[in-house]
Amino acid sequence: MTYDLVSALRPLLTAEVRAEAPASGTEPGDLEQAVWLRLLERLDRHGPPSDPPGWLRRAVRSEARRARRAARAELPYETDPADAGGRGPEEVLLAAARHRFVREAVRRTAPRCARLLEALLSPADLTYREIAGELGISQGAVGPERSRCLGCLHRMLAAEVAARRARG
Repeated sequence: MTYDLVSALRPLLTAEVRAEAPASGTEPGDLEQAVWLRLLERLDRHGPPSDPPGWLRRAVRSEARRARRAARAELPYETDPADAGGRGPEEVLLAAARHRFVREAVRRTAPRCARLLEALLSPADLTYREIAGELGISQGAVGPERSRCLGCLHRMLAAEVAARRARG
């Protein structure tokens, strides 16, 4: 019975959905799926409609109106909050692990370098003048000190990575 009803209504539903979907701002497949779901719920609760084609037309229009109302009520995000710059979950996880690894290495450098590198890595994006004021050094000393500290960090990380590769 249900299969016969679905088979009989499929061409009509396809035509109705193609007519209503553009104005509702939804994909035709989404609208069609919503109507099929509504029909299944109706069959489960009340049995088949007395006038299936009429019921189907009303259901399509009703779902299209619901979709239009939902579209008007929704405000788009500036960017997708779950968007990780097009990267998948694996890349996000690996990048986070690399950042933790570098931060841990920065903490193991000499205290003066650790403070300078933490200031350079700060999310506040401090200027050399602000870093110099925070560390109590001249602004002209920030660049050379930065180069020296990055060199130490580079040598430390290169040795650790080489040691890990030799073990693995």
